[in-house]
Amino acid sequence: MIECYLEKEELFTNNSEGISLQKKNFFGERIEDKIKYSFSEGMYLLENKKILIKIKNKILTKEEAQEKFKRIDKKFSLKYSIYRDLRKKGYVVKTGLKFGADFRVYEKEKNPENSHAKWLVFVEHENSKNSWQDFCAKNRVAHSTKKKLLLAIVDEEEDILYYEISWIKP
Repeated sequence: MIECYLEKEELFTNNSEGISLQKKNFFGERIEDKIKYSFSEGMYLLENKKILIKIKNKILTKEEAQEKFKRIDKKFSLKYSIYRDLRKKGYVVKTGLKFGADFRVYEKEKNPENSHAKWLVFVEHENSKNSWQDFCAKNRVAHSTKKKLLLAIVDEEEDILYYEISWIKP
């Protein structure tokens, strides 16, 4: 098991197994001598018994980790359901923060270090209200970065619908 540490809203490891997992399956991002994980990556790895998450010397249960992540990121539960679904389908899922998105998604087994993401993913609950301006802005960002917009909608039963939007010129 890879020991990870949650400190100041960051989840990371400096374990050599973490570095191997990052190279092989693209979990986390290498920053100097550490692997930094998003909360979704951390929860996915925790559920799949690949990591332990510690705060100081206390090992967190899955429920404790989930509560910590939810306190830091109010949309964590919604985002994690999408992350887990896409990962189980074989996609490589990374944070989309620098694009203003929830995730960027790479085609199956593509290395994010030497390829471009196919989609920018925005996660919403089915009851969320969005304006056409918000929709257009999301589509514009995806188009300008040569990606497709993928809207991931989670309903009350936690079923997921994906809508892929492409920019076309009439």
